[in-house]
Amino acid sequence: MANLLYRLGRFSYQRRRLVAAIWTFVLVLLGVGALTLGGQTSNTFSIPGTESQRALDALQKDLPAASGASASVVVKAPDGKTLMDPSVKAAVGATVAKVAKVPEVVAAIDPFASKAISPDGTTGLISVQFDKPADELSKESTEAYDHLKSLSTGDLQVVPGGQIVGGPPEIGSTEAIGVAIAALVLVVTFGSLVAAGMTLLTALLGVLAGMAGLFIVTSFVDVSSSAPILALMLGLAVGIDYSLFISSRHRTQLAAGMDEEESIARATATAGSAVTFAGATVVIALAGLSVVGVPFLTAMGLAAAATVLTAVLVALTLLPALLGFMGRRVLPRKIRKTAITPEAEGFGFRWARLVTRFRVPIVAIGIIGLGVLAIPTKDMQLALPDGASAAAGTNQRVAYDLSAAAFGPGSNGPLVVVVKSDSAATSGVLVEQVMAKTKGLADVVAAQPGPASADGSTRLVSVIPKSGPATEETAELVKDLRDAVHPLATGDASISITGNTAVGVDVSNKLTAALPIYLLVVIGLSFLLLLLAFRSILVPLKATLGFLLTIGATFGITVGVFQNGWGASLLGVDSPGPLVSFLPIIMMGILFGLAMDYEVFIVSRVREEFVHGKHATEATIQGVGHGARVVTAAALIMAAVFAGFILVEDPIIKTIGFGLTIGVLIDAFVVRMSVVPAVLSLLGDRAWSFPNWLDRITPNVDIEGESLHVPPKPADKELVTVD
Repeated sequence: MANLLYRLGRFSYQRRRLVAAIWTFVLVLLGVGALTLGGQTSNTFSIPGTESQRALDALQKDLPAASGASASVVVKAPDGKTLMDPSVKAAVGATVAKVAKVPEVVAAIDPFASKAISPDGTTGLISVQFDKPADELSKESTEAYDHLKSLSTGDLQVVPGGQIVGGPPEIGSTEAIGVAIAALVLVVTFGSLVAAGMTLLTALLGVLAGMAGLFIVTSFVDVSSSAPILALMLGLAVGIDYSLFISSRHRTQLAAGMDEEESIARATATAGSAVTFAGATVVIALAGLSVVGVPFLTAMGLAAAATVLTAVLVALTLLPALLGFMGRRVLPRKIRKTAITPEAEGFGFRWARLVTRFRVPIVAIGIIGLGVLAIPTKDMQLALPDGASAAAGTNQRVAYDLSAAAFGPGSNGPLVVVVKSDSAATSGVLVEQVMAKTKGLADVVAAQPGPASADGSTRLVSVIPKSGPATEETAELVKDLRDAVHPLATGDASISITGNTAVGVDVSNKLTAALPIYLLVVIGLSFLLLLLAFRSILVPLKATLGFLLTIGATFGITVGVFQNGWGASLLGVDSPGPLVSFLPIIMMGILFGLAMDYEVFIVSRVREEFVHGKHATEATIQGVGHGARVVTAAALIMAAVFAGFILVEDPIIKTIGFGLTIGVLIDAFVVRMSVVPAVLSLLGDRAWSFPNWLDRITPNVDIEGESLHVPPKPADKELVTVD
């Protein structure tokens, strides 16, 4: 691999104008495609094959009016009045008429007709039925529905609620804060505005290419509304890191007096090999989400993986070309034309010596400390987001709170029982039996018959839980309800539980069951990849165990803040609750890939020193010493980029941003720069032992560049580390 990348780096340098022109053409092409073909993202979650989704699919044929999106507009009388007051009742009627005129609305039911009025008479629910699922509604429809809030008057407060409101999360100025911090870290690390700007530029170009490609894909497949932001935060973070790693190696060699062309080729061959393997682990971890069998999760993973892959390609091709344009200007001005003298060992070397000296207590403290932080993980609760998790002040949140206060939390997530048989009479009998069984369950407030198909063979029953949609009590109710009503179905009859709440429960159960399979596949493939890179069994094993420490502590802290509410108000979280169902598997995939980034960045340099003849402990000191500055910068940059997304109002993005920030800091500074070198020092030469039989059948990818010809060093200059 080193020889291949060496030739690629040399080609990119020699044909830098051609390479730059090709990338410019690609960016323009992708930009035009995104503007002309870009579709809409989806804000709904479903899993084909689950009972709730099968029932929804069947309703599209048997009872189309009930298969579309449903929502509720909350109407509330002013203080001192009720909905029965003449002026207020008239305002309710006018509001119902306006709701019925919203595009794609097929029914708007007056709360007086449906008896959806609170016991105190102050609050009512206008039931709204659309003719399409939420993710298929036009922008005109969703905007018109959201605009119903403007109907509020002195006689009536009107708040549209449900999943129709609150569109996809938007990218704003808050995310730019992370990029600005990343730029500052680059300037401090490089001591050169040119080098910092070029590194940031290549990362941004890679992100633009990846995001443009993603928006083109949205016109052909359903893409989650969270996917673009996930791809953006990952693309920025790894793009900057990969460019930083290669640029840093080039600057070190250039400062030592190496020829520009040779230095760029060598940096691409050595640091580029590490970037290739690091990127491959991230791509495997993200693409591995496909094995879970959840379409929206597959789309998110593949979108982010494609962005990371683009970042790797940019770092290996466009970056060497841009380095060629910059020449020696990537170095600080004071050392561009002068001979370099050796500098004193920096903090990285001192830290490495400290870690190897006190390796046993550092390993013990690291394991115990991270283990303690992981304790809250055992209480993790998962659910899909609902109105309770929406940002304070939004229509979705206000409507949820008003409805919960008037009718109870369960009114925001009714369950739907779908009864289907070969005759209207049979279905009618089954509905009566279902209602009798349902009313006997502890967590049920009410059960009432709903719409029926034209021939009466398909009927619905609406069940209102006592607890909110995202609670464990409601999840248990879904299970109990299925156990109670499924035995009633005999012959050709069928009874299914569906609705947004049931879909959320099924999604959570499916993801929880798929997590072990995902872990086995991703960790197994990455273990083989690291074994191939380092030609060692213990090093990949250590890397995997270190990741388990990272993920445990990260989940523990995230649960403590977002679920238990520890300091949640400082992050703008006013309503702590269950974590979103796909958070563990998404964070696990991303953090595993990023953890392997740092593992490769540090351990590849350690092995490089080891294969060039240094003792295992000294190789660890030299590898960590040389890599500490760039890994520290990379971790701070990643953390800064991810932290910028904590300021986003969307609860999903906020939680992911926080978890990734904490995970990166823990993995880089506690695991990879402390526990890993301590363990390598304890293992000594055994860390690099490799069975002969395995050595014979394992391809030599030469990640350290051993096969490259070593050019003679200039006599008047000595090596100095500037990274």
